[in-house]
Amino acid sequence: MTRSEFTRKFGENLRRLREERGISQEQLANAAGLHRTHISLIERDRRSVRLETLERLAIALGIDPAEIIPTIKHKSTKRNGPS
Repeated sequence: MTRSEFTRKFGENLRRLREERGISQEQLANAAGLHRTHISLIERDRRSVRLETLERLAIALGIDPAEIIPTIKHKSTKRNGPS
């Protein structure tokens, strides 16, 4: 997963979780101590999130921070050399 793919999926997860709770970007921003445009930029993959922001968003949504973070799938690599 590339960085842009990761931030895109993070934004999608944030939007889905916010909408499932029936709250607006403005309401989430107020609860998290952020500006509404910051929420919008995150949801639209225009801004990366610091750990402190992740924590604020999770607390505001009443969830574990891991619920917002996208799953990373690792590609398996074969090692060359003696067996």
